[in-house]
Amino acid sequence: MSGTDEPSSRAGAGDSGRIGTVADDEVIAPAVLTLADTGVDALRSLLAIHALQLVLVDDGAPIPGSYWGEPEAGLIGSTVYVRADTPVHSALHEACHLIVAPADRRERIHTDASDSQAEEDATCYLQIVLAAQLPGVGSDRLMRDMDAWGYTYRLGSTRAWFQHDAEDARTWLDERGLLPAA
Repeated sequence: MSGTDEPSSRAGAGDSGRIGTVADDEVIAPAVLTLADTGVDALRSLLAIHALQLVLVDDGAPIPGSYWGEPEAGLIGSTVYVRADTPVHSALHEACHLIVAPADRRERIHTDASDSQAEEDATCYLQIVLAAQLPGVGSDRLMRDMDAWGYTYRLGSTRAWFQHDAEDARTWLDERGLLPAA
């Protein structure tokens, strides 16, 4: 068992994209990458490989199927809904829920996709792996963003879980042929 929990807090979400307090002359780093930072083209192409659609909704508009609320990604059937201010990790996470869902269940999914802890772990693992295929994102940045948002793991960080406690998630994905070729 990997010990993954659904994020227990929303650290980083809806916090205007800033970390900590700083003096007036310091540079403020964004809390997490958003689709405004990366664009949607690479993500749209990646999702198309898995027969998923990405729909960019207007700034400020409600995001259909969003479990956590705006600006977090939403999902309905085989479609992932995002806005420019949607965190990249959120878009990937919801997309990976659809990728790991069996085809007969995928089209019935609306908002809440998690079916089991094993599937949730696989979703988290796959989003880290797929982040490596997105220019300007990568697995390292995605794991930092997952920590900033509030994902929680018994080893204390996303990276520690991924490197030392996620073998069951990797095996789950491998048994279903869902890991990209190395």
